[in-house]
Amino acid sequence: MEEKIIFKNSKGQTLIGILSNPTRNKKNLIVVFCHGLSSSKDRRTCVILQEKLNNLNISTFRFDFFGHGESGGKFEDITLTEGVDDILNAIKYLKNLGYVKFGLFGSSFGGNCAILAVSKTKDFVVLGLKCPVSNYIGKLIAQKSKEEIKNWKDKGYINYSRGFHRKLNLNYSFFEDSKVNDGWKSAKKIKIPTLVVHGDKDITVPIEQSKKLCGLINNCKLKIIKGCDHFFQEQEYFNKLIRLLVEWFKGYK
Repeated sequence: MEEKIIFKNSKGQTLIGILSNPTRNKKNLIVVFCHGLSSSKDRRTCVILQEKLNNLNISTFRFDFFGHGESGGKFEDITLTEGVDDILNAIKYLKNLGYVKFGLFGSSFGGNCAILAVSKTKDFVVLGLKCPVSNYIGKLIAQKSKEEIKNWKDKGYINYSRGFHRKLNLNYSFFEDSKVNDGWKSAKKIKIPTLVVHGDKDITVPIEQSKKLCGLINNCKLKIIKGCDHFFQEQEYFNKLIRLLVEWFKGYK
């Protein structure tokens, strides 16, 4: 059922994905997964969501962004522009395989990339987002002091570390690139049905971003999970997230 796919981004760099088509029918919905920053296609949300959608005969394609997981490139060089390019090249590859009906799922950073990608093409019919960043420059400015940003610029990179992975660096180009990739501006161009699931205890991506996002998208539903943080660590919250996403995509199969 699963097939490892190797494709290229616009720079010719290798990207790796997992294609799962339980019916071999290429005319029905296929959902493309976009993971978070420093995460991968093999994290819990992507793997479980694939399983649940495949059980409903919905095809899926989860891939690693540039600089992540099995894909080529260095994490420190990732930007929103690169992420969007990766998504659009994934769609191009799948279209060449014969797929015609696309859904998109994005988490956090991947959610911001998904918002930007959907605004640039008419290939997608439905969008589902998990605690998405929708205004990265606003998030960075709010969470870092002017001195921290200056030091980032002067040094050329910052340490980007989370408890579940190795020490990583992120280049200042990420900050500059965020200035020209306004998710809120792109949201106004989105016409497809959109679901946003966000925890009200999220301190990584404030829920206010998603409240504004949904107000800008023409057809958007915001589901707030009370007590939930950015990582949906409590099983109860995670199960609810998966149920909401599965029901959402099932409606467009």
